[in-house]
Amino acid sequence: MAKTKSKGRAAEKAKTAEAGDRLGNKEYSSELKKLHVELVKLQEWVKHKGLKVCIVFEGRDGAGKGGTIKAITERVSPRVFRVIALPAPTEREKSQMYIQRYLPHLPAAGEIVIFDRSWYNRAGVERVMNFCTDQQADGFLKVVPLVEKAMVGSGILLVKYWLEVSEQEQTRRLKARIDDGRKIWKLSPMDLKSYSRWYDYSRARDAMFAATDTPWAPWYVANSEDKKRVRLNIISHLLSRIPYEEVRREKIKLPDRQKPKGYKDPDYSYKYVPEKF
Repeated sequence: MAKTKSKGRAAEKAKTAEAGDRLGNKEYSSELKKLHVELVKLQEWVKHKGLKVCIVFEGRDGAGKGGTIKAITERVSPRVFRVIALPAPTEREKSQMYIQRYLPHLPAAGEIVIFDRSWYNRAGVERVMNFCTDQQADGFLKVVPLVEKAMVGSGILLVKYWLEVSEQEQTRRLKARIDDGRKIWKLSPMDLKSYSRWYDYSRARDAMFAATDTPWAPWYVANSEDKKRVRLNIISHLLSRIPYEEVRREKIKLPDRQKPKGYKDPDYSYKYVPEKF
């Protein structure tokens, strides 16, 4: 009964979005600009206080994780906001303790690390696509809350997001990738294989939430039927989860340029970029 209601709500949200309820570009740009200013303030506060922030993004294929991460990071320093998107494990990494390859990427003081998919691969794609056994996946779900408790205990501020999208909207987005030369690279063979396994992913997600939605590291679910809205909602929520203040800085004034003291441009034939536009 609960699944039927959930499916009905997702379909209704998709219908509403199709009916023209999507956020317009002008309003989106205006709100995003304000949030970018706050993200810069957060960045400076994290550096000033030596905070350690870890943000995990998970969700269905086509749910908009990449676009949301890009919206967060496009106006901040990549030396503070580090995005981690690990490739498939090597043979050596496969022989390690599962979470071992993720640990070196956890934040040090003054860093915000964003995982574009994370150790939760084991609970999702690896389980659904049979890259691990059910026993391995269940063992992971038992251990990971303890690992995350240790992370939080060490001073890491851990925030976990799951982006949810309806079946109809996922189909629309994946089809759009096929026909768009700018997006075709986003459609991997794994996306195609996993597309048909909607309910296997639903069951895996439900098991993951049941085991790892803890008081010290809760999951926050974001409806991503409208990509613009979900980006604004997540950034706004993220800012609310990490208390910060504006770091005072001295008023900036550009210094005077030095005098040329006889300098002249060299008589050199530069290779200029052709001006085609």
